[in-house]
Amino acid sequence: MSVKLYRIKEVSEITGLRPSSIYKQIRMHRFPAGVKITSRSTAWPSNLVDEWINSKISGGKL
Repeated sequence: MSVKLYRIKEVSEITGLRPSSIYKQIRMHRFPAGVKITSRSTAWPSNLVDEWINSKISGGKL
């Protein structure tokens, strides 16, 4: 399985959450923080986003 890196716009489109909501969820430790790919860029590995979505579907917390 190949892991892709999603930027905030893609994460927003995939999850249906606004970027500001994603960052708020990160601060509350309810969404994975992603990884720094440069000093000014963050990306989210597709497997972390998929795990978060699956946890929401199953009713669990990540």
